[in-house]
Amino acid sequence: MYEYNIEGGFPVKGRVKASGNKNAALPCIAAALLTAEEVVLRNIPEIEDVQVMLDIFRNLGGSVEKAGNNTFRLQMKETPLSGIPAALSRKIRASILFAGPLLARTGKVMMPPPGGDVIGRRRLDTHFLALSELGARYELDTQISFSVNKLKGADIFLDEASVTGTENAVMAAVLAEGETIISNAACEPHVQDLCRMLNQMGAQISGIGSNTLTIRGTENLHGTDFSVGPDYMEIGSFIGLAAVTHGSLTITDVNPRDMRAIKLSFAKLGIRWEIEGSDLTISPQQELKVNCDIGGMIPKIDDAPWPGFPPDLTSIMTVVATQVEGMALIHEKMFESRMFFVDKLIGMGARITLCDPHRAVVYGPSVLHGAELVSPDVRAGMAMVIAALCARGESIIRNVYQIERGYENLTSRLQALGAHIERISR
Repeated sequence: MYEYNIEGGFPVKGRVKASGNKNAALPCIAAALLTAEEVVLRNIPEIEDVQVMLDIFRNLGGSVEKAGNNTFRLQMKETPLSGIPAALSRKIRASILFAGPLLARTGKVMMPPPGGDVIGRRRLDTHFLALSELGARYELDTQISFSVNKLKGADIFLDEASVTGTENAVMAAVLAEGETIISNAACEPHVQDLCRMLNQMGAQISGIGSNTLTIRGTENLHGTDFSVGPDYMEIGSFIGLAAVTHGSLTITDVNPRDMRAIKLSFAKLGIRWEIEGSDLTISPQQELKVNCDIGGMIPKIDDAPWPGFPPDLTSIMTVVATQVEGMALIHEKMFESRMFFVDKLIGMGARITLCDPHRAVVYGPSVLHGAELVSPDVRAGMAMVIAALCARGESIIRNVYQIERGYENLTSRLQALGAHIERISR
């Protein structure tokens, strides 16, 4: 058991490289099941969620070799096992991503319900409905089981633009007979990464980056060497940290196109940055003042499916808004429990009115004070780290396992930027 001991009030300074996108790495690991040949994955963040996915891959009969920093060689030479161990499945929601590849490769899947963050109801209906359209049968009891004689292409309209639901449908469809059209598909950068990787393996996917994907099934896929893109959620977290600590920070290996919706929302809080090539630089001279909507209306920062503002950054933005002059509404539409961590910020001195499970009005700026905190999930945990680093005094954050599921080598990277943070054993 570890916890963070943080002394706030010190600006971050320097350069930091963006990690690979966790949410791209996880489906790409699952997609390596779709071929008997070797798959090399690069720029993979070495975090807990990735390790769990690699452990599942091994338990299904595959080989995993670390081939350098953030690089792994995966191979599933023989037909994989069809059962996912309960202990591993329950550690991570992304374990459901093995359903599509296992159906395509073996025709059957057995697994317990997946685990992961508890941030409200996280339905799996889209997975069941999409795989059913491709010919799969499913049963729900204490376990989830899928079976199919032969996957066949279909014209599928997803009931919601689910990221993992889209990814599962795509991974099953690439080896299905005939053509599949997926409408209302998720199109986040990590979904795009998965589709590009599959195309490198011999799949035929068109419409990448849009909400309609067309997949022409093929009999076999081959190996590939693929590098996942940068994690724009981590980049957004570092931007928020630099702004509230009045720091000067350059983040390297950024994809500017991923940052457009994020840039608009930060601008509502008076925060701007410059991008040159793939380097993003935020200076300490930030306005940190709410920019009202036309007519003097209170601005709203609300999440939406891509290309809207990503829901994983609403927790970060809530903390940032506490340090900005003016009033802002944070509207988290997609998960009904994500905003419940704000009571901890209120205890630190933030002026926040929680209107309902989805909306919080933040009045800033507030002087935050150190506190003892417990991380409830990955993003709220990182938001607490940011709050502690701009607060007066000392904070202790427990249950940091939840944070480290999504942020690679967090304490050492923050220490290199001048943050006063220690990872200590309890």
